[in-house]
Amino acid sequence: MGLLIKAALGALVVVLIGILAKTKNYYIAGLIPLFPTFALIAHYIVATERGIEALRATIVFGMWSIIPYFLYLLSLWYFTGFLRLPLALTGAVVCWSLSAWILIACWSRFH
Repeated sequence: MGLLIKAALGALVVVLIGILAKTKNYYIAGLIPLFPTFALIAHYIVATERGIEALRATIVFGMWSIIPYFLYLLSLWYFTGFLRLPLALTGAVVCWSLSAWILIACWSRFH
């Protein structure tokens, strides 16, 4: 039943994004996916299963994880200037993946 509720919430978010994308304030559609739905779930699980110190470390890692997302947005902005949308999105995902891999490697090494 929990999986069904999560799927329904995901579908609701997609519908909300679709509706907002058609309004004069279409840019708000880019804010909706950043609502910390999964972060709330992850933080609750980490805190209850591993404790507050693990939660605090997860929070700090989450702050650093903004960098791959920023690089995704920056590269997508850049790529859309001269590539078709599917290629631009693919390139941006590759940039996100590489920067996320580097972040995880650095975090594992230095933390």
